[in-house]
Amino acid sequence: MEVGRQLMLMNGQWVESSGGEFIPVENPGRKGSIVGEVPRAKSADVDRAVKAAAKAFEEWKRVTPRERGKLMSKISEAIEMRANEIARITALETGNAIRTQSRPEAMLTADLFRFFGGVASEIKGETVPLGENLLSYSRREPIGVVGGIVPWNSPVGLAGLKIAMAITAGNTLVLKPSSEAPLAVLEVARVCSAFLPAGVLNVVTGTGSECGIPLARHPLVRKLTFTGSYEIGRTIMEAAAERIVPVTLELGGKSPQIVFPDANEPQVVDGVFLAMRFTRQGQSCTAGSRLFLHESIYDSFLEKLVNKLKSLKIGDPLDESTDMGTIINQTQFEKVCSFVEDGIQQKGARLLTGGLPPKEGPLAQGYFMEPTVIGNVQNDWRIAREEIFGPVLVVIPWKEEEEAIRMANESHYGLAAFIWTHDIGKGLRTAHRIESGWVQINQGVGIVPGQSYGGFKQSGFGREYSLEGMLESFTQRKSITVNLQF
Repeated sequence: MEVGRQLMLMNGQWVESSGGEFIPVENPGRKGSIVGEVPRAKSADVDRAVKAAAKAFEEWKRVTPRERGKLMSKISEAIEMRANEIARITALETGNAIRTQSRPEAMLTADLFRFFGGVASEIKGETVPLGENLLSYSRREPIGVVGGIVPWNSPVGLAGLKIAMAITAGNTLVLKPSSEAPLAVLEVARVCSAFLPAGVLNVVTGTGSECGIPLARHPLVRKLTFTGSYEIGRTIMEAAAERIVPVTLELGGKSPQIVFPDANEPQVVDGVFLAMRFTRQGQSCTAGSRLFLHESIYDSFLEKLVNKLKSLKIGDPLDESTDMGTIINQTQFEKVCSFVEDGIQQKGARLLTGGLPPKEGPLAQGYFMEPTVIGNVQNDWRIAREEIFGPVLVVIPWKEEEEAIRMANESHYGLAAFIWTHDIGKGLRTAHRIESGWVQINQGVGIVPGQSYGGFKQSGFGREYSLEGMLESFTQRKSITVNLQF
């Protein structure tokens, strides 16, 4: 399957870049295999897209929230109709298995448009009782042109999130997908363009330095929303600071999972497996990649977990029987390998399953890695502190509850956390003390539309996925007071 040469969306038209250059998109399941090309946009193209969005904003902001919501609902239905096609493209360009990851992501994207379409009418203000002779009320107004940048690990879901939130709130959007995975995002944009006025949604494709940074620095962009690495997040924040524009950052994570001694059972093993996002090759900001396991159940729990991991089928992302696909590209592949090599060389470390990838055979044809578990890890080791963004779980034993909570919080990240115990009081007490923005007790599933989602510390700030997140991040409050005695 090949997608071929694609164009980008600008002011309702599908266009090449001004320089006529294209960027190849590799299939990570077959090293060196090119599945498509997208325009290589640069600052001149970004300028055209932003100006188109600024012009469209003057009309779009006057469309009532209810009418905008109706369009989101229509887009949701259309995406659902094309979910399988979008999923196949996603699997092809990201290496995410179609059954376990890419198809669920396409359906989540449809759900996101449906959710925000349904809550559009809640974009409203409040009245303030200042007295009988004063009418004081607030309005929620759109901000203007939003610059959105999304990564490659969940390109369709995150693009759909940015589009639905920004546009439902009355803003216009210039979206830049990752140059590693832009093809399925363009398909979603094609669906949206059939319902939205020209210029409301624009998609520019290119590299971060040539396209992303000019978008972040454009003087007409009034709001920035970025999902990606901590390092790039700093650059986006600096660009926002130059012009004093609001910014939402959802950055990396090194999320803890704390398993209490009363939770040594198969369903918890399944939950820990899900929370680690092994079927997305661990390429998730919310991956519970630090497993704090009570010493009394340490060996028996890990035996069950390793047996489960050994049953996974790793292979062609387009094969319906595949559980786990590939790392996104060679750079990330080599980075993950370096973490594994460093980890297993530490004194006392114990490689329980996985390890460095094979150099021969079918898996060597792509950027495939086996799920890897390294035991007896110290919390201050590099593999326990830095985000690996690969299928690597580090296991750290603990004895006392205070010790587990302290180690869980000894991180500059604070995005997600997972707690496993039958004692709900203990679970809630632990959740309240964990320094993370999104905490789950006794489940390891992903984000559900309507939940408030975002990080603490260097995992970013601002909230998305929820009505409250849309109002806080994509509208601005205006307060109006009328003297009725005038």
